[in-house]
Amino acid sequence: MSFPRPDLDDRRFQDLVDEAKRMIPRFLPEWTNHNVSDPGVTLIELFAWMTELTLYRLNRVPDRLYASFLDLVGISPYPASAASVDVTFMFSTVPDETVLVPAGSEVSTTGDDPVVFATMRDLEVAQPHLLYAWTAPSNGFEEPDEGRIKDVSQDLALDNEVVKVFESNPVEPGDSFYMGFQESLGGCIIRLDVVADVEGIGVNPNNPPLVWEVWTDEGWLECKSQGDLTGGLNRNGQIHIAIPTGHLPLTVGSERAYWLRLRLLAPGNDGAGYRSSPQLSSVVVHAVGGTVAAEHSEPFGEEYLGNSTGLPGQQFDVQGAPLLPRRPDEYVEVRSGEITEHWHEVPDFSRSGPDDKHFTWDGVSGAVSFGPQIRQADGRWRQHGAIPVAGAAISVTKYRRGGGARGNVGSGSLSVIRTAVPYVDRSTNLVAATGGIDSETLENAKVRAPLTIVSGGRAVTSSDHERLALEATPRVRRALCIPPETAGAPTRLLIVPDPARPVDAISIDHLAMDDDLFSVLSTYLEPRRLIGTALELGTPKYLGVSVAAMVRVGPGRAPAAVRQSCLDAIAVYLSPHKGGNDGHGWPFGQDINSGAIAHLLGELPGVEQVEEVVLFEADLRNGNRLGAGTDTVRVDSYGLPLSYKPQVVAR
Repeated sequence: MSFPRPDLDDRRFQDLVDEAKRMIPRFLPEWTNHNVSDPGVTLIELFAWMTELTLYRLNRVPDRLYASFLDLVGISPYPASAASVDVTFMFSTVPDETVLVPAGSEVSTTGDDPVVFATMRDLEVAQPHLLYAWTAPSNGFEEPDEGRIKDVSQDLALDNEVVKVFESNPVEPGDSFYMGFQESLGGCIIRLDVVADVEGIGVNPNNPPLVWEVWTDEGWLECKSQGDLTGGLNRNGQIHIAIPTGHLPLTVGSERAYWLRLRLLAPGNDGAGYRSSPQLSSVVVHAVGGTVAAEHSEPFGEEYLGNSTGLPGQQFDVQGAPLLPRRPDEYVEVRSGEITEHWHEVPDFSRSGPDDKHFTWDGVSGAVSFGPQIRQADGRWRQHGAIPVAGAAISVTKYRRGGGARGNVGSGSLSVIRTAVPYVDRSTNLVAATGGIDSETLENAKVRAPLTIVSGGRAVTSSDHERLALEATPRVRRALCIPPETAGAPTRLLIVPDPARPVDAISIDHLAMDDDLFSVLSTYLEPRRLIGTALELGTPKYLGVSVAAMVRVGPGRAPAAVRQSCLDAIAVYLSPHKGGNDGHGWPFGQDINSGAIAHLLGELPGVEQVEEVVLFEADLRNGNRLGAGTDTVRVDSYGLPLSYKPQVVAR
């Protein structure tokens, strides 16, 4: 049980005014007009207002003492985390040379107080060189063998030659058209200038059953179309395609190249499919832009902090705060004469010896601190961390300021280019930025402190493992610890990463644990696990769930808007990190029932009646539905669902 925290003075504005008025007869009996219009009463109210402000600050003193206590026991507030998003740069014209958008290039929102994002790596965009153009009949999802490939490279290069995109007659889902390039197109926005004949009849030109794909370490990955003006390859026009990063070479037939594949899909709900193959006379490929990851940050270069006094416990402040987690090239340098030393950041000095070149760097205040000297029980002094020699110049190589929920800007917001790059004339973010979190409040730190002190920063119980995983990095949204099933078996810790994108744009690839996240978690958890125990990091088993629903729209409601709200609600409800009834993520191992989905949709504005809800299991890799529709989808004990292309008919 915690003690109640009383205010040092609980008087408010009206209390102060009333108290002053009660004292008037005692000290100034001739003052008889106590109405608010009296000038004297106006002065009383003015001073009461000023006094209330002073009392408010006085009552904040316990918070400052509490913050000092937390600092004393080594509990610091969590720093802010930065929002991130992919930023697309478009060229004013097709350049002949390779365009470099260097790391740290800045874009921002408009307005007097813009939100600034900086690119996280170099983006190089070179013009592609097309080596091969092949057609191949359907072969499941395997690459075609050499005997099933037709090389149409020369035909496309000749005038007055027409090439069938798909060779099968009639065309079949899975028929493909391959283009092999000399270099990787990863991160590029490419434009296909197409000359086509009107032969691909039967298709809906606004929604052709086609998908562009490239080969990555995850297999064939769908590319996002940025606009198709050819009506499904039925007229002359341009197609803009965003190529995912990680475009890798692959041997198709006998040739190794960086392949871009156009694959024919089965007809959609409208039943419109190709009755014959579209035909091309020419395809010219240009790189017209590129996409690169950016984060809400403002980079600071090398900064001089001051000179060492040669005393223990020195502290220096950087100009920018709050700070983002440091990268390997962001550290403290100590220069003494001709010697420059690289010092290493540590979370605290508890394991630092007198010769260890260590420092701490507070992400909230920006303070750089060197090791203290502590008196031992026998009267001797022990130095925790080395002391920079007297007179040495102390500086930081660089750092980044930013973070916070303010960085979660909407799609299309990052339209101002702050760093000039040749050929680049516009920028945008196609999706909303996500991942921005404000630094921890004192109130939340008060709640967290007892839990941290009780566990001592050690992973003993299941809840300890889960809490420490969430502490390790903001990239972890949820964690589930599974105790060993048998003696000697490892403890399993299932991680749900932050997908850093809207819920309706999440694929299974966005929920994978990449090498960086695995390294951060391993480094943080390894020294905190019990000796003799093994810890195995992994991700839950995700089950694809496709929802098909039919709803009746209320009077005066637009069916398209109601349909979209239903699709959004389904995506959120089944989300691994925002779903469930509490909005904190779908519970591990909980089955999905069509009745719950129907209840969800029935509560939405504009939905008069939910006529039908059917659930399907879906293959999250190829998108196929598995089996017949059902009312209940069973989820594995430690699994989670992931919504896949829900379908809603609103009428």
